Amino acid sequence: MESILSRKTAKSVSYPESGILVPMVKNGEKLVSETINLPKILFITTFPPRECGIATYSQDLINALSKQFHNTFQFQVCAIETGAITNQNSFDSRIVLREDLPNSYIKSAFYINKDVNIKIVVIQHEFGLFSAFPDEFLLMCKYITKPIVIVFHTVLPNPNESIKEMIKSLSEIVSSIIVMTSDASRILVQDYNVPVNLISIIPHGTHLLPSKDKRAIRDKLQLSGKKILTTFGLLSSSKNIETTLEALPNIISTNPETLFLVLGKTHPNILLKEGEKYRNSLEQKVIELGLQSNVLFINRYLETNELLEYLHVSDVYLFTSKDRNQAVSGTFSYAISSGCAVVSTPIPHAKEVINGSNGIIISFENPLELANAVNILLENDTLRAAISSNSLHKMASTSWQNSSIAHARLFSKLISPDIKIKYSIPSINLNHIYNMTTSIGFVQFAKIATPDLNSGYTLDDNSRALIAVSEYYQISRNSNLLKLIYTYYNFITYCFQPDGVFLNYVDKDGEFTEQNYQENLEDSNGRAIWALGYLTSLKGVLPIELVISAGIMLQEAILLFSGVYSPRAIAFALKGLYHHNSELTLPWINLLSERLFKKYQSNKSSNWLWFEDYLTYGNSILPEAMLLSYLRTKRIEYMFVAKESFEFLLSKIFVNNRLKVISNKGWMVKGQYYSSVEGGEQPIDVAYTIVALHKFQAILNPNEYKLKIASAFNWFLGDNHLNQIVYNPSTGGCYDGVEEHNVNLNQGAESTLSYLLARLVIFHQTGA
Repeated sequence: MESILSRKTAKSVSYPESGILVPMVKNGEKLVSETINLPKILFITTFPPRECGIATYSQDLINALSKQFHNTFQFQVCAIETGAITNQNSFDSRIVLREDLPNSYIKSAFYINKDVNIKIVVIQHEFGLFSAFPDEFLLMCKYITKPIVIVFHTVLPNPNESIKEMIKSLSEIVSSIIVMTSDASRILVQDYNVPVNLISIIPHGTHLLPSKDKRAIRDKLQLSGKKILTTFGLLSSSKNIETTLEALPNIISTNPETLFLVLGKTHPNILLKEGEKYRNSLEQKVIELGLQSNVLFINRYLETNELLEYLHVSDVYLFTSKDRNQAVSGTFSYAISSGCAVVSTPIPHAKEVINGSNGIIISFENPLELANAVNILLENDTLRAAISSNSLHKMASTSWQNSSIAHARLFSKLISPDIKIKYSIPSINLNHIYNMTTSIGFVQFAKIATPDLNSGYTLDDNSRALIAVSEYYQISRNSNLLKLIYTYYNFITYCFQPDGVFLNYVDKDGEFTEQNYQENLEDSNGRAIWALGYLTSLKGVLPIELVISAGIMLQEAILLFSGVYSPRAIAFALKGLYHHNSELTLPWINLLSERLFKKYQSNKSSNWLWFEDYLTYGNSILPEAMLLSYLRTKRIEYMFVAKESFEFLLSKIFVNNRLKVISNKGWMVKGQYYSSVEGGEQPIDVAYTIVALHKFQAILNPNEYKLKIASAFNWFLGDNHLNQIVYNPSTGGCYDGVEEHNVNLNQGAESTLSYLLARLVIFHQTGA
């Protein structure tokens, strides 16, 4: 389509207040790529140090995009300012859209069109931002020749004709519209006649929280012994803080240790118009009601980390806005995603998120309802804990990491179908591994990121932990890891019985459980052999007494395998024997390899090249074991089986260059039609696939294996059917699986250790 500018008469345009696009900077550190040929995404938005909700939102979004996709896009800002509120010291030079100067709009469009690297313009829209010159704003949008994505932070129902016409005109110009709730999407379609295919729903982003000691934070903030009610945000009368103050006497009569925190300074626009009139009225009401010991105003703009600490220790968060049409609230999102028990007025955003199990809805401006709701929550620790857990599960999909994935996918679709999204690799973070390790060993399960000590410990997990942490120690030589290694090794030693068999299940007190005598433990014994063999391969790296002890135990434990025929148990053991690399174990490699080889020969057919009549869990371990057997025995038929079976497996689990491992909701059975099932994908299968790909690439060297490693690892970073992260960079843990509609947020041992094994492959591939 011919651009509007190309149809205008060329004129000379001066451009005094618009300079160079500025790279995003946070704390002095550049977060964007310097590569000039990457497509550039320009955000027209308010931005810190300007203090407003949209500025904070934009900073959080761009930081998340920069961290996750700095090899795919560049991200830059056209800052919205006014003459009264300027922040010239925030950047050395940049485009500035002066919302109070009518000619600034068309000048901004001119510069944007001139920069060939800008591929998309994202406009963060709030009616108050562009209310002074709405016609000039609309003209700017018409003049911009790049695809425009407009983000509506407010969508007013039952609009007047002026607003309706403005939105209708914008919808005819832009390439895409983003809203943050389903309700906002419905209003755009019903009240504004916006085509539904133009709209994307991307919820307001939220922060993932690292595991922190709540008691220590309370001590640090001098809040010990208090029941904490919190509200935050830039202060204005629409916050309706007075409702909480009027409710407090009722709350305090039941819970006298209650402290209400009002976090945040007065909104700059309000401060310009009326000073501290509203805050002064609140402070006067506190005095009138005798609440001086129960209310604390923290009159400053809180940085995100400090704010999240206050939310982490809050018992109840209060959202009391009286704006019936407030489409979305960042403060509400941050509070509920922090696991706070929330009491909220029924703005559309709250009604869409709170469903009875994760908060309480109250009427507007109703102190009695608020007091009753707060008292119910303060007096029931179990209820608050349940609400916290439900809130975390409800809001997990809204993390800034997931928001950035949704934005990146939209940007790539609008720019070109040929753009390949490149996920950035997170740095290695062992915090959750330390968190899950006690003096006994690695705890089996977690409730979200909190170790579930009642779940006890397993040989399976401590074997995995020994392998993964020892491998990382070989890379990093971090002496702190030795304590972990000894802990996991001692657990394996404890599980080794006088008859040469390993037990698997240990309770929280270190006692063996009845489960050991009710299940087949061959796979667990195979994993122990794998761990011991890997440990012996690190002589010269690990303390020699540890290596010798592991070798002796392996020699005793392998005797059990004279009667083992389970394919996976054999495969695990073969991995350990390969790493042990001793003449004494070569007969065992020959014996077990031949058993696995015969399994393959008896089950394969023209269209089923596998060791069993079904594909279940941990499949990649089988062809990898055959490849390792070839390396030790030099029997060429083992290599043929390894490659043939692995290619068969890869053909089933890679679809359009995206990994989709066999679901635990339904195995793939020989001779039966397999309908791909959404969900039931587990990190252990992804990790085993990546580890096997790495070994096949090292031996056979096809580049396709390397490409598949990158593609498979992206499963953890969001390239799965949910388009959500599975690895949590804040905790260092890995979620327990991708289900049909949600990610399982529990960060248990198997998942977290599987991720680390996969991440170490990426280190070997990239050196980072």
